[in-house]
Amino acid sequence: MIGSAGTDPALTNQPSVITIFAPDGIGEVAAGSDLAAIILEAIAADPLGPLLDGDIVVVTSKIISKAEGRVEQASRRAELIGSETKRTLARRGETRIVRTHNGLTLAAAGIDRSNLPAESILLLPRDPDASAAELRERLTANGLRLGVIISDTAGRAWRLGQTDHAIGASGVRPLEDYAGARDGYGNELQITAMAVADEVAAAADLVKRKLRGRPVAVVRGLDHLVSEAGSSARELLRDPREDLFGYGSQEAVLAAALAATGQHHRYEELVALEHAERTSRLLAGAKLGSEAADLLRAIMSVDLLTDTPQPIEIDSPLPETDR
Repeated sequence: MIGSAGTDPALTNQPSVITIFAPDGIGEVAAGSDLAAIILEAIAADPLGPLLDGDIVVVTSKIISKAEGRVEQASRRAELIGSETKRTLARRGETRIVRTHNGLTLAAAGIDRSNLPAESILLLPRDPDASAAELRERLTANGLRLGVIISDTAGRAWRLGQTDHAIGASGVRPLEDYAGARDGYGNELQITAMAVADEVAAAADLVKRKLRGRPVAVVRGLDHLVSEAGSSARELLRDPREDLFGYGSQEAVLAAALAATGQHHRYEELVALEHAERTSRLLAGAKLGSEAADLLRAIMSVDLLTDTPQPIEIDSPLPETDR
């Protein structure tokens, strides 16, 4: 039997039951819509409404973007992915995993085309944390203590499927740090920090779903996470200097090769190319002797996507100037 004598009382007193509901009646949101009024009306009409002190309102980023007028022509998709991208982390053909200017790591910079006319696409909110703060200010005009999370869908490394996570937050502690607390055996926790804003976003999506037309959910029973102190989803972003997965395997090799040959500024140019052309252009700008060029070409030709790396056949000879 696990004893409780050494367990932090603040942890054991947290709720064991939460309630999540997704109100109907949000309807189609357009640029300039009064989102706060729409959300308040829908929640008030729900059997579990209206909002109560300590509730957390989780809003799908799509309706935030629509209200902010972030709809664009689908024909501009490739261009807009480029403009929303700060750095490409990995690319396979047309599939791109990128880091946006807001620091989010997402496929296609989070640009979406679902639940839209065929000719349209939707960009993420320009500043999700600011959008969450503005919405919370409107929702709390009656004096309630509320948290707001803006959620979006993302994949996970090593695992199939997607889940919602928090890209914007206001009035919610995004992380719950257990460092210094003790478990039931008296062991002191060292570095455990739970991404509670992401957990709340994912849980809310279980009732919002993708095709129900209910882009807002209310999570009730987690009022200990609601805070008046300044908070943001940006706190969930890992410092790039501590990021062990800042590049895909092939992209890491490319970045290292470019840095070693003084061409780091060409990364976005070359990462968009097919493997053979990428290697050829890298070598063309490297100004290496033949032996060094052959070694670099061999390194660039290794397939690191399998557990047993194999060389890739590249039918692109070294430029004569490099031989």
